[in-house]
Amino acid sequence: MHAALVTSFDRPPQYTEVPDPEPGPDEVLVHVLAAGLHPRVRSGAAGTHYTSDGALPLVPGFDGVGRTEDGRRVFFAGLHAPRGSMAELVAVPAGRLVDLPPGLDDVTIAAAMNPAMSAWLALRHRADLQPGESVLVLGATGNAGRLAVQLARHLGARRIVGAGRDATSLEAVRRLGADAIVPLMADDVAERLAREAADVDVVVDYVWGAPTEQALAAVTGARSDPAHLLRWVHVGATAGPTITLPAATLRKTNVQVSGSGQGSVSSDGMVAAITELATLLPQVRPAVDVVTVPLREVAAAWEARTASGTRVVLVP
Repeated sequence: MHAALVTSFDRPPQYTEVPDPEPGPDEVLVHVLAAGLHPRVRSGAAGTHYTSDGALPLVPGFDGVGRTEDGRRVFFAGLHAPRGSMAELVAVPAGRLVDLPPGLDDVTIAAAMNPAMSAWLALRHRADLQPGESVLVLGATGNAGRLAVQLARHLGARRIVGAGRDATSLEAVRRLGADAIVPLMADDVAERLAREAADVDVVVDYVWGAPTEQALAAVTGARSDPAHLLRWVHVGATAGPTITLPAATLRKTNVQVSGSGQGSVSSDGMVAAITELATLLPQVRPAVDVVTVPLREVAAAWEARTASGTRVVLVP
């Protein structure tokens, strides 16, 4: 079969011929129909993701849409190097296959499911967002952030604040359901966050780094009731891998900081989220712009620049 193959962490994967996978016990052979080029996939192929063991070669790809030998159209996720989804065939544990209902095409699902899953796990499974609560999404202009806005609205959030570094894309976030928007690069960002998000119940954080330090200080410092629980869920680190967290913040404010991702969420939890989203996404109509690229052009797709909010999907 043909697949994208990473042989060096500092070069893009190459389209090449590799042996067909041999399914093990409790695994199913899946013909891949579409696989998304997500940030998670890029970091895994670069050896920088926290789950990477540094071994090469590897086929990149964390998830995808495929068809089993008996004709089921399925979504699968949670693949581990060296066996990824950017190939014509993949062997997947049977328990990680979720049957897909009609309603969305293969490419849209491949583009939307991963960012939707990151948002859904953070909102529903980690923060346990309840109807009537309010949400701040840090990094709201990316695919996952925009879907977090849409899904928070679907879950009944009373107020949604979208904050992002791409000021030109923030108006689109408002149209998706945000009640207020905050450009994170504005000179008065701290004042704006304190005004718009002081009393949110949940923060879904895709940025981390310096913007999170600033937001955490602004929000916790402006709360009308410091004892009211603030659930801060870290999902991504687009602005940096670390923050400095003053000890006083944890004492003067009832803030709970947790993570959401592979490891902090079990494999069973991810499958449950995918199962829920398989039915939900056709209703939400995810706002994801998609660029479809043949798998044989993976090297060019890897190095091409895409607009913010655009997701590349590879098809064999």
